[in-house]
Amino acid sequence: MATTKPNVAALVEQMPEVDHPGKPSTFTGPDPAVAERIFAEIFTGGRASLLELLAILRSPCDEDFKNYKAGYVLHGLALRAGRPGNEKQRRLLAETLASQLDSRKHSKAVKAFLMQELQTVGGREAVKALGKHLLDDDLCEPATQALLSIREGAAEALRAALPKTKGKSRATIIQALGVLRDARSAAALKKSLDDADGDARLAAAWALARIGDPGAMDAMLKLADKAEGWERIQLTNACLLLAENRAAGKKADAARIYTHLRDTRQDPKERHVREAAEKALSQ
Repeated sequence: MATTKPNVAALVEQMPEVDHPGKPSTFTGPDPAVAERIFAEIFTGGRASLLELLAILRSPCDEDFKNYKAGYVLHGLALRAGRPGNEKQRRLLAETLASQLDSRKHSKAVKAFLMQELQTVGGREAVKALGKHLLDDDLCEPATQALLSIREGAAEALRAALPKTKGKSRATIIQALGVLRDARSAAALKKSLDDADGDARLAAAWALARIGDPGAMDAMLKLADKAEGWERIQLTNACLLLAENRAAGKKADAARIYTHLRDTRQDPKERHVREAAEKALSQ
């Protein structure tokens, strides 16, 4: 630990100025050696210096935004902490960022920025703090993206939030569970096939297809058969994906889906579906 506390505000101001409209471009970023020195010096100040940096951080959406410099420095710290061998710095930065997600001192735009940096440095230590914001329509998306980047513990947080969400946030969480192929959420996802929200239904079908859940076959085919327009197209694609994933271990399941699609997609506009099913069956 340094004996002299770093002057964080002064270090931040060493970042170069941005370009201005109508003038020649001069912005090329800080000299790498200078930037490395600045980032290392801030880390020597520990949590106190990191909190000092976050205190001056503003989003362009904030009324008192002045410049990009604090955000630039924070991102540089995240990249530095994410390097192999910097686990101590990574954890310190991640824990500090996570601790500020509930702070009333930061706008939602700043909190979203902190979550973006947690995509780089976040680990299991940030999951609980991120999970609290999955029910916030404004922060659900960046919180989910950070959880997907962290992976460890993400499924549990998303699974716990799913029953409490609706609308856009619900669809976001459902899709994330599909990205993670979380088989433990299959039962809840099957219920979402009947969701009043169309985006949630489509997300649930895609997620179940990604998971390859055999118990969803009949419900997904039935839903796709009665759908129209764009939703029918997307649900049919989900059925094809489910068949593809079932073919890897249970060919009979895949054959049943392909046969159904071959026999029911007789409209000339769905010829490509029928041909895809026929080709899969022949193989």
